[in-house]
Amino acid sequence: MSIIQSNITPSAKAADFLGRQHKMLIGSEWVDARSGDTLEVLNPATGAEIARIPHGVAADVDLAVTAARNAFDNSDWSRMNPPQREKLLWRLADLMEQNIEELAELESIDNGKSSVVAQHVDITVAIDFLRYMAGWATKIEGRSVQASVSYMPDAVLHGYTRREPVGVVGAIIAWNFPLLLAVWKLGPALATGCTFVIKPAQETSLSVLRLGELIQEAGYPDGVVNIVTGEGAVAGDALVKHPGVDKLTFTGSTEVGKLIGKAAMDNMTRLTLELGGKSPVIVLPDADVAQAAAGAAMGIFFNSGQVCSAGSRLYVHKKIFDNTIADIANIANGMKLGQGIDPSVDLGPLISQKQLDRVCGYIDSGLSQGATAVTGGGRAGDQGYFVKPTILVDVDQNSRVVQEEIFGPVLTAIPFDDIDDVVRMANDSPYGLGASIWSNDLSAIHRLIPRIKAGSVWVNCHTALSPALPFGGFKQSGIGREMGAEAIEHYTEVKTVLMSV
Repeated sequence: MSIIQSNITPSAKAADFLGRQHKMLIGSEWVDARSGDTLEVLNPATGAEIARIPHGVAADVDLAVTAARNAFDNSDWSRMNPPQREKLLWRLADLMEQNIEELAELESIDNGKSSVVAQHVDITVAIDFLRYMAGWATKIEGRSVQASVSYMPDAVLHGYTRREPVGVVGAIIAWNFPLLLAVWKLGPALATGCTFVIKPAQETSLSVLRLGELIQEAGYPDGVVNIVTGEGAVAGDALVKHPGVDKLTFTGSTEVGKLIGKAAMDNMTRLTLELGGKSPVIVLPDADVAQAAAGAAMGIFFNSGQVCSAGSRLYVHKKIFDNTIADIANIANGMKLGQGIDPSVDLGPLISQKQLDRVCGYIDSGLSQGATAVTGGGRAGDQGYFVKPTILVDVDQNSRVVQEEIFGPVLTAIPFDDIDDVVRMANDSPYGLGASIWSNDLSAIHRLIPRIKAGSVWVNCHTALSPALPFGGFKQSGIGREMGAEAIEHYTEVKTVLMSV
């Protein structure tokens, strides 16, 4: 499988942004790291340096948290009424829409993904989400309670609850959907009246820095949103441990999420964790084979498999197993690999050499344990970080490739005959983020859904995300929920008021 060699270059706007000396947003200013150090940013399609970002450290994080605290306690933001917050979120969404092509290009060059997909999925979904969250700014409410207290029998009491912003939010985001993940956390924080310090992934900070410029252009008060770039082990660690942060929200691996959770407890910092996954795709015997194969291919090869809810475990009824695998293989073999900025490309590179080595290591492990590669099976080309879309059959349920998150375009496929067996295998995982069921038998689907231990179950689709529905995981796939009304709960505290009148 060859890689398309493209001579397409960035637009003038994207090229201008890439060529700048990038700084961090703290308070009202774009600043260098206190140390003056920078980190290189590589194009994953070529391995070449495309930019440098500030190497933020604990001192920079402290300045950002201080700016966010001051904005929360003392600025116009703290006194702003809900309709004004709603208008600012709409204004930011409008600015993103006006700059959608540039944002998609930056995301593609920085992350490696298709610019077409970035525009129509990542950025468009982010814009839709901001507009959805804008509506929540005016709909945050408590409840009135007819209260009584046994040891105050004659008292006339009025009780109610109110939701108040949690305060300063520290956000750490992953590199697979940089701008979308930032907005998922930013939207409810701003809708509720919180202030924000974000640490984007070291590998993919550029689109978030551009978002910071749009936030300023939208007219947000100084210090409401702050951006500190740098390494997770340095800037991220400082943000997690900072006593001035009231809430942490993190998207990334389960291993890092556990460390963040433990550190957060030292300060009793509120916490939302959206972590790893190993999502099963279950194809029942009545399913439309072509539809299920296309959906399964999208579920694992989208974004080169670098998706927390990727459908990486395929369970197909043995009656249609061979035909389904053949159809998925045909789709995989027809995919074009190359730089995401080329609109003809279907599959971009992985994010880094480290990720390339990890994914290829898993493929080698599966093959050494007896698996057969129907298609793919390793690296593509010798430049950049490309992996061929891979399908492994003859795999054991207990093997590493089935049990562990690979985070690449690698699908394991196992046939089943009995519904109880497929439920057992689907749930045989420490993760529980998502799952999909492919069938037209509504009775079978409704009986199966409650048995699957996952935060989201999709039927005849996979990783279809609506701003109005919560997203998050069971088991080691996380704590709390992104999106939907449930997200508002995670960015507010409930205050009880009881009055004797």
